[in-house]
Amino acid sequence: MPTRSTTTAVTFKAPFKLSSVDGEQPAGTYRVETDEEQVDGLSFSAFHRTSTTLFLPADPKPGMTRESVQVDPQELAEALAADAAMPGLQPNPNIHKEAL
Repeated sequence: MPTRSTTTAVTFKAPFKLSSVDGEQPAGTYRVETDEEQVDGLSFSAFHRTSTTLFLPADPKPGMTRESVQVDPQELAEALAADAAMPGLQPNPNIHKEAL
């Protein structure tokens, strides 16, 4: 079954928490990798998400390694929406379709 991976960046303007990540994470831009597999038997091309991985920390210190954590994409989207709605912070698109 054909698969594909997409890498995006998400930016949090304030610290955030996710249930699959220990503790509060600092504001910053994080790499997110989404893996999908093609749905067979359709007359058109469609893909089903199989995993969403968040890479921590946003900005590792020299000599520090990145950790990757499987996250719930809906919870990540809700955390980004809550971050975007925080008062006193400039509105900013949270997802950038850039290669990291």
